[in-house]
Amino acid sequence: MLLFLVRHAIAAEATPDRPDASRPLTQAGERKFAAAVKGARRLGWRFDRLYHSPLLRAVQTAELLQPLLDGTSQSLPDLARPPDLEMLAHIEGERVALVGHEPHLSALLAFLTVGEIARGERFPLRKGGFAVLAGLLRPGSMELQALVLPKMLRKLGA
Repeated sequence: MLLFLVRHAIAAEATPDRPDASRPLTQAGERKFAAAVKGARRLGWRFDRLYHSPLLRAVQTAELLQPLLDGTSQSLPDLARPPDLEMLAHIEGERVALVGHEPHLSALLAFLTVGEIARGERFPLRKGGFAVLAGLLRPGSMELQALVLPKMLRKLGA
């Protein structure tokens, strides 16, 4: 499997009248991430499956990834919480993107590469950033191929 872990793009801050789950992407977040998607397209990145957290900012980020998607997209509530084996059981495909949140994505990266969720702090993902992994979707069985800053992808897409 080729697995792309994608942190949601820049989102509005939570406020008393806007809870965390309904935080939308900012205009700058949308614009910057759309430019990053163009860069990802130039790299030839394609997905046959895309899973995203049900939180609004992840849903909107997943929508911006549609130009790279050859297959289906669906919400996966597991992406809004710490990773575990149950989450992995729901993921299918050969070229898969997962759109979620920190610190859960970094924990997932650590879980898949070194088998230890607690090592996630060593793999921080920037908003709109990507981690690219390859291998079997099992704890400690994937290889980290790249940590890609959104800025790098924007430059490629320009």
